[in-house]
Amino acid sequence: AELQIAEAVALVDSLQNWTVLDKIIIPTKNPDKKFIFGKGNFQVLTEKIKKLPHVTAVFLNVERISSLTKKELEDAWGVKVFDRYTVVLHIFRSNARTKEAKLQIALAEIPLLRSNLKNEVSRLDQQRGGSRYIMGSGETFMETQNRILRERELKIRNALEKLRRKRSLLRTQRRKREFPIISVMGYTNCGKTTLIKALTGEAGLQPRDELFATLDITAHAGYLPSHMAVIYVDTIGFLTDLPHNLVESFSATLEEVAYSDLIVHVRDITHPETILQKATVLSVLKNLNLPSHLLDSMVEVHNKVDLIERYKATEENALAISALHGHGLEELKEEIEKKILTATGKKILTVNVNLEGPQLSWLYKEATVQEVEVVPEDGTARVKVIIGNSAFGRYKNLFPNSKIFM
Repeated sequence: AELQIAEAVALVDSLQNWTVLDKIIIPTKNPDKKFIFGKGNFQVLTEKIKKLPHVTAVFLNVERISSLTKKELEDAWGVKVFDRYTVVLHIFRSNARTKEAKLQIALAEIPLLRSNLKNEVSRLDQQRGGSRYIMGSGETFMETQNRILRERELKIRNALEKLRRKRSLLRTQRRKREFPIISVMGYTNCGKTTLIKALTGEAGLQPRDELFATLDITAHAGYLPSHMAVIYVDTIGFLTDLPHNLVESFSATLEEVAYSDLIVHVRDITHPETILQKATVLSVLKNLNLPSHLLDSMVEVHNKVDLIERYKATEENALAISALHGHGLEELKEEIEKKILTATGKKILTVNVNLEGPQLSWLYKEATVQEVEVVPEDGTARVKVIIGNSAFGRYKNLFPNSKIFM
């Protein structure tokens, strides 16, 4: 419970101008019931809230509360009441940068608007005794509002579908270029962005020490030890009990992961709940229906080992690193390279080329050239390359007489 409340405080702290005045751990009955708390606990809470003159809202750290419960609590306490869904949604709204993230948040807001509408209608009905039709249209206020919400939802889904098709096109172009794609995933605030910055040397990346700093999928180019160019994809962080509607609205973003060649799962090994966080990430990944080879080849990274005095590896295949100080990054890059070669079917081989022919320029264009060793006496060169299966097939067809050393 202490760790849950610490996470709830961290959620509020990541919002500008929001401050936690006080916190309390109270057992809940059943969040689906009209009253979440027993009479005694409800009394304790009410007295505590009344004693805080500056309080403007109460955050109940449960996934969802019904619109009826929300109304009852707000009437009793005289302040706004938020659940996990509304707080996380608010964080998302504050952090959304791209058109797609904003659309996905708008989609996640629809259920909230629907339940607010029910509240509003029942309040109006109590005040004036029964629903009124709007200006003789034959539609009640409730029906009109619901229709507007349905139309809005349809518009958002269509706009998201357009963006999805556009991304699919970009993905096809990337496939043609044969850039391996590595998705970096993990619990929110585990250090994914810091790790990508360390692996790519991209100065423009500014990691923030807060929950959900990254909402959009962003791609960053980097190089592996063999000079192979790869694309690292930074993804949205995970959270225990992340409300289902939010996961659904972000599934289009997470869909990108299914098309990657490798997943790197980053863990903040200093967090007291690191094992639970791992379970959360793995369960979300399983629900995404990813190809089994992606889950089986996943690279697990224990980050922030610089903050542990005597770090002892608890899991056999995990790699210990400090993304901030660069510790263990070379081993990680080698492991990624090994897995990428297996996953993509790329080969590292040496070919003999005639320097007067087009072979060398073809290899530069279609593969990753690592070394060129010129043999001046016979006008040839030994070229070490990383080459994909289809490109290798084309090379053999175009230059059947070329000597190849595996």
